Amino acid sequence: MLKPTFPIITERLVLRPFTPDDLHPLHAYESRPDVTRYLYWEPRDLDTVRTHLDKKITRVALLNEFDAIDLAITLRDTGHLIGNTLLIWTSKQNRQGEVGYILHPDHHGHGYAAEAAREMLRLGFEGLDLHRIIGRLDARNAASARVLEKLGMRREAHLVDNEFIKGEWASELDYAILRSEWDAIT
Repeated sequence: MLKPTFPIITERLVLRPFTPDDLHPLHAYESRPDVTRYLYWEPRDLDTVRTHLDKKITRVALLNEFDAIDLAITLRDTGHLIGNTLLIWTSKQNRQGEVGYILHPDHHGHGYAAEAAREMLRLGFEGLDLHRIIGRLDARNAASARVLEKLGMRREAHLVDNEFIKGEWASELDYAILRSEWDAIT
């Protein structure tokens, strides 16, 4: 079980639970085709973002298997919402989780995704005592693969045309890091 203390403050970011006030900044990036291109869902209209925001607001602890922590990524100096990061508890028995992140394109290329996801790895390993955390992505998403590699995760699988998404076959890359590997780099 994991109930983190919020906010989580890094060198440049504040990771915090979502609030209803995040609706329009969240819509600003979830409505963009360039953001959703490699995701399972299409760009979202305001009502759909509102529905998903209601769910995000409640995702602040890992109490049971399959729970997720989904946090707003905000800039420490301005408080502006620039994305979100999550940790999913995927297996209690095998002590496994999954990490993810989405950033507004205006904030790509500054290391923010890795900085936020690093905290989710820390929560998973040091807070929930996970053994292994994975990251999964569309194989065409080279920028996201670089983020996972920057975190010290290793590519374990390339699943070719394994899912039919948005009218086309898509391949998946799976990355992972073990607790022992995390301990060696932190």
